[in-house]
Amino acid sequence: MYDFALVFSLRHARREPPMALTREQIASIATLARLDLTSSEVPVYQDSLSRILDFVGALDRAQTTDVAPMSHPLAGLSQRLRPDVVSEQDRHEQYQANAPQVAAGLYLVPKVIE
Repeated sequence: MYDFALVFSLRHARREPPMALTREQIASIATLARLDLTSSEVPVYQDSLSRILDFVGALDRAQTTDVAPMSHPLAGLSQRLRPDVVSEQDRHEQYQANAPQVAAGLYLVPKVIE
């Protein structure tokens, strides 16, 4: 089990300054995310995103050199898989009969990316 308290105690013991985003960086992120932030929302996002980045930085600094990679979180267990068999009929023609446009077995949709 990973001890997050240890990560935070190490960060606070070293007294590293938190990573802080500038108002310009928040404005740029908001533009990329197509968010229309008001001037009163910018400090809230600035604090929240800075805390998230600080947390990720703390995780990045955690010593993991002696930790073996895991394929499953619980040792000795594996995922139960069902047999790979067809369980129902292919009805794509029936479903595509309701579609406005179909070509070569594919649904045609309006372009959404500029």
